[in-house]
Amino acid sequence: MCAASNQRSEARLSCLVPIEGKEGSAFDQTKTLDISRHGIGLVSSQAIGVNQKIALEIVLKPNTEPIMVIGVVKWVRRLGDSDQYRVGMSFAEVISGSSSRLDKYLASKR
Repeated sequence: MCAASNQRSEARLSCLVPIEGKEGSAFDQTKTLDISRHGIGLVSSQAIGVNQKIALEIVLKPNTEPIMVIGVVKWVRRLGDSDQYRVGMSFAEVISGSSSRLDKYLASKR
């Protein structure tokens, strides 16, 4: 179940959704942590370059149409002594139709 997070000025929802990525790529074994109208937080087994633009398909609920976005990596932090990285991305572009699906999803979780 998703829960609202109040650590940022914009409401974020905590959601753990795996991301399917090519084996060995930056998105291999990557999971989402939170999502808002303007960005997403991830945990990755690889560091991802700041300012890198990445196309993402995010399935917010099973058996629903994914939202499609172009994200820009804003920051990357290593998680303690682990081999995991916390990644913050903002949405540079929300592809046609995805904006309304994202809004509907976020509204249903508040």
